[in-house]
Amino acid sequence: MATASKKDRFKSDIRIKPGGKRAAPEKKTRPCARAGCPGEGGYRVTRSRENLGEFIWLCLEHAREHNESWDFFRGMDEKSIESFRNDAITGHRPTWPLGRRTARMHNPHGIRVEDDFGTFQNDAEPQGPRRPERTLTRLQMMAFDTLHLPHSATLIEIKARYKELVKRYHPDANGGDRGAEERLKQVIKAYGVLRASGMT
Repeated sequence: MATASKKDRFKSDIRIKPGGKRAAPEKKTRPCARAGCPGEGGYRVTRSRENLGEFIWLCLEHAREHNESWDFFRGMDEKSIESFRNDAITGHRPTWPLGRRTARMHNPHGIRVEDDFGTFQNDAEPQGPRRPERTLTRLQMMAFDTLHLPHSATLIEIKARYKELVKRYHPDANGGDRGAEERLKQVIKAYGVLRASGMT
């Protein structure tokens, strides 16, 4: 059974108009919007400052005249002009100072979140400078314990405690009594460990 090929089928299905000159589309002309002007309104200009999206069509001569006499700020006082210029910086959109109108995380179900970086911390909570996390060796932890300091103590706190303990246990401060000399050696050794590790 012979069937027509796709090529043959498409040739017979497609109609082709006989060649000839196409008629040029009719050119629509607008009259100039200026009263009494017989010219063609081929140039678009803004109608007014209040309606920047509305346009009128003028002939070349009247469009040039309109643009030369156009003064956007005509009739505005200095305060209005300055206000317009300031609003133009943000595209005449409302703005707010930084930190206000920001989204806060609400926790109606009482879900506990580990917030190590203070991301969801409420503004009402006191925010102080966070001390950096330290990874301490066993020897360093023992040195902090000897000086009776928390493991997160700062450089100033370490030095202040060292000076305090040296004054307390030094034999000269105890009338020449060498009973606290062993304790003084422990304090000096602990301070040496922290100093060698770069914490002082």
